[in-house]
Amino acid sequence: MKMKYTRILFAALAILSVSSCAKEVLSGPDVSVTQEETVPSHLSGEVVLKFDESLSDLLDKLNLDGTPATRSGVTTVDEILEIIGGYRLERVFPVNPSTEDKAKEAGLNLWYVVYFDENEDVDEVVKKLSALGEVQSASPVRTIKKAYDGRVIPYHPSGSMMTKAGESTDPEFKMQWNLVNNGYTSDFVIKEGVTYPDGYPFDKQPQEKFIAGSDVNCKAAWELCTGDPSIIVAVLDEGIFLEHPDLQANIWTNEDEIYGSLEDNDNNGYAGDAHGYDFQNDRGIISWDSYGDTGHGTHVSGVIAAVNNNGTGISSIAGGDASRNLPGVKLMSCQVFSGNLSSNTVSLARAIKYAADNGAVVLQCSFGYTSGAANPYQYGNAGFKTEEEWETYCPLEKSALDYFIHYAGSDNGPIKGGIPVFAAGNEYAPQAGFPGAAEGCVSVASVAADFTPATYTNYGEGTRISAPGGDQDYYFDFQQSEEDDRGAVGCILSTLPNHVSDNTGYGYMEGTSMACPHVSGVIALGLSYAAQMHRHFTAEEFRELLFSTSRNIDDYMYGTKFFYMWQVDASSLIHPDRLTLGSYSGNMGAGLVDAGALLAKISGAGVPMSFPNIYVQQGLTQTVDPSAFLDGTTFSVTVDDPSVAGVGTAGASGSHGKTGEGAGPFTFFGLKSGSTTATITPAGGAAQTFVITVRTSGSGSGWL
Repeated sequence: MKMKYTRILFAALAILSVSSCAKEVLSGPDVSVTQEETVPSHLSGEVVLKFDESLSDLLDKLNLDGTPATRSGVTTVDEILEIIGGYRLERVFPVNPSTEDKAKEAGLNLWYVVYFDENEDVDEVVKKLSALGEVQSASPVRTIKKAYDGRVIPYHPSGSMMTKAGESTDPEFKMQWNLVNNGYTSDFVIKEGVTYPDGYPFDKQPQEKFIAGSDVNCKAAWELCTGDPSIIVAVLDEGIFLEHPDLQANIWTNEDEIYGSLEDNDNNGYAGDAHGYDFQNDRGIISWDSYGDTGHGTHVSGVIAAVNNNGTGISSIAGGDASRNLPGVKLMSCQVFSGNLSSNTVSLARAIKYAADNGAVVLQCSFGYTSGAANPYQYGNAGFKTEEEWETYCPLEKSALDYFIHYAGSDNGPIKGGIPVFAAGNEYAPQAGFPGAAEGCVSVASVAADFTPATYTNYGEGTRISAPGGDQDYYFDFQQSEEDDRGAVGCILSTLPNHVSDNTGYGYMEGTSMACPHVSGVIALGLSYAAQMHRHFTAEEFRELLFSTSRNIDDYMYGTKFFYMWQVDASSLIHPDRLTLGSYSGNMGAGLVDAGALLAKISGAGVPMSFPNIYVQQGLTQTVDPSAFLDGTTFSVTVDDPSVAGVGTAGASGSHGKTGEGAGPFTFFGLKSGSTTATITPAGGAAQTFVITVRTSGSGSGWL
């Protein structure tokens, strides 16, 4: 599970790497290359560029949405392509008719990949294209590679069907201090025979390393909500083990697609994307057991939405409650890593836009660049030091994230916009890595089970909030069993594919990448409650509510924290080390994420949801359930111009009159092209006005 501190670094101006399971090495700008693992900083023969917006109509006429073109239609660009041996242009983001208007508004339709002779120097091609007035920006297609070995500590279940009385029927919930921490219990076994170096001081007994309440406060939150299937979390990682018995019920399904189909049945630009998409291999089949896969995507998913109270395995933050037939939030697998293959920034950008276009409102990203303040002797040259520097070198990532932040969600749902959540990084550095440190994102630092910072976590500038992430070097004097590595119980227990977990389906990992899904899960749980309370927020409002309800942990930032760096990789405790906790005071973001406090504020924050405007094609219908937006058991609907549109209760054959009454859902009938206002009134509630728009055809217009 833990990363050996060999320097597995990669040449790059910007190589994106997963901040995963341990104190893994992340790589960033200008990083040296080891002989053992040489990975190019960018792909040969490919450059990504953004055309000037004045060319938008011309590019539309060229229709480069499916079949790559050999020329751009822009004379000066084509002249350069001729010189460099350019032979193909392709839109970065496939055309999705239902979201193309938003893509154009955000300028994403202007991004293209240029393919050219691999013998050409990429930097020279970028330089030539950047000099053109018709090109806003040009940059290499940068390599993205995992920089962790992904070792895990498999968990061997105890067989007990009850854990903490009245709290869960999931047998391994007792080991999940990160969700509900009751302090030290007999489940956490102190390892016998641990010997300490002479003269090395420890100010805590092992039992004091578990303090009640050092968790995300799920117990209080679950009294209000356990999740809602209308909330979708996109997991950008290795593929999720879709068939895991503790995850299967909460996997997102695209009802308009056929899993693994080679046909794009729903016309969204991606074939067979029934549960997400493998952007690494360009297919709808999600994989989790390729050679080199670590189970990382499955592990973070279990923290967010493993099914609760199903008598199996673990619990999660927003996984619903099987004992009460309450479903949890949905997990969308946006696979950007597969086995030992390197990914790239085009695949990443496509995954981000796909998530927004298909209903995700939380982006779970346990990766990032090396901190700009990382020790260069340990991690190579530092990563980006400022947001401006990151934006300059990573314009495509910036554009895709901006799209998610501004265009995910809806005007009528619990959130307008989306929230990307990133790991802060694991370089012991006083600055979070990018993109998580950028405006609009949430960068997550890691804490142990006693409110203290995890020994490896990045902190300080750019850090937005903290969450449990494990700290095996600190819990060296604990064990799970005689066979397991010491310190496992100080890490995060979650779901795993069988091939990396001794066929148990569960195991421990640690890192800020394990802290990250705790915040994603709490956001998803809060939005679930907002959906059920019919409250609406902007993404900015909800981020601020998340921060304002976190718990201040500065009272624990005093004295010295002792640990054994790299102890899991050594046969004995050979590297004692310490943290001066005062350096972390005021530098762990807003504090420890608190699900209970967040949910308690939901009903009094934001604004009431509104009933949506209706768009319907002439001769067709749209059915809407008002209870998804408004409080009430019965409703009445009145259409002002019944010649344009009619309304009736769903299932009423041929009924499309001026009014409709009942519990809903209601079906709206497109009668002739035009628009009309309408009114919906909940029984005992205030009336709301909305607009029904009927058009002759919605094909390709981006409105239907």
